[in-house]
Amino acid sequence: MENTKEFIVFYAVNCRIRHSLKKSKGKILEFCVQLEINYRSDWTAIVRYDTTHGYAHRDLIHSDGRQEKFPLGLLNYNEALTFAQTDLDKNWQSYYQNFLKEVG
Repeated sequence: MENTKEFIVFYAVNCRIRHSLKKSKGKILEFCVQLEINYRSDWTAIVRYDTTHGYAHRDLIHSDGRQEKFPLGLLNYNEALTFAQTDLDKNWQSYYQNFLKEVG
């Protein structure tokens, strides 16, 4: 039986992580975990880990809308999801600051 979960975790009043995942029998079938900031009165994704396109990857989203895609190269989606959550937990402030520097 497939199970879908969606939830939001706030790091700060203007910075949060949006989680969405689908799993079956403990195995992750697909996921999206993205770091969002409240920028110009709107929630904007600045880093996204997901399995769109059939593989786990990170999208680094720049202030001008450009996206850089980085494949994770991990063996399964469970490992990739753990990696994504750990990276965002540890580095959210750095991603946040880098985005703000880009916009000046």
